[in-house]
Amino acid sequence: MPTPIEAKTKAARTYNVAADAYDLSANSFWDRFGRRTIDRLALPSGAYCLDVCCGSGASAIPTAKKVAPHGSVLGVDLAERLLELARTKAARQGIENIEFRAGDMLDLGLPGGHFDVVVCVFGIFFIPDMPGAVRELWRMVAPGGTLAITTWGPRFFEPANTAFWDAVATVRPELHKGFNPWDRISDPATLRAMLEEGGVRNVQVASETGVHSLRSPEDWWAAVLGSGYRGTIEQLELAEREQVRKANLAAIRANGVAAVEANVLYATAIKP
Repeated sequence: MPTPIEAKTKAARTYNVAADAYDLSANSFWDRFGRRTIDRLALPSGAYCLDVCCGSGASAIPTAKKVAPHGSVLGVDLAERLLELARTKAARQGIENIEFRAGDMLDLGLPGGHFDVVVCVFGIFFIPDMPGAVRELWRMVAPGGTLAITTWGPRFFEPANTAFWDAVATVRPELHKGFNPWDRISDPATLRAMLEEGGVRNVQVASETGVHSLRSPEDWWAAVLGSGYRGTIEQLELAEREQVRKANLAAIRANGVAAVEANVLYATAIKP
């Protein structure tokens, strides 16, 4: 398991590079599940909200709209280039009650009990010590406030996910992953247990089964470039990248893949 510093450095590097494809139309899953996370919450008017691992604003921007005009949102992420995208989108929509700041969720220096809502969408699993990270997020939730953690469910992006890793294995076997960080909490029981280990009680977990449609095999490659897969791609030589791309897309075409599984878990808890 990587050290916290190694994990932080890797995540920042991966998503800074992935920013050039992160918001492509083919990658609508970011906005879809970010918005869905917020739609599931009963956000109080005027709430003060923290969104960690906020990316380009998929959940932070809908939150700001819901708590306006008197509420506000602080969005935090390690990847400065994603934050630049988020600031641009918020400015274009005329959203003024939101701030985006580079930072580490484990070391934000914010006071305890400060936020009515703390949200983390597709980010908690990048921390080696997930219960420790949850403990820090829970500390910042105000009494009566809500913590919301969204993560991937089982069979992430299958069958294209397996096709991708099979293609990588033929070129650079040492880069092949048989395990993804979100696999640690990809079912309700393990997600609930992790949150409880972090000191959170009365956790509610909802499973959502779904798919992400692909208009073409190239849509899948856009997802590769605009997500965590990019970290692996960046370790390949240019010729190796092209070999992986061709093999991956050939497998998708051969199997007539028009959608990938996009199963999600939503965990929420209200602080006493």
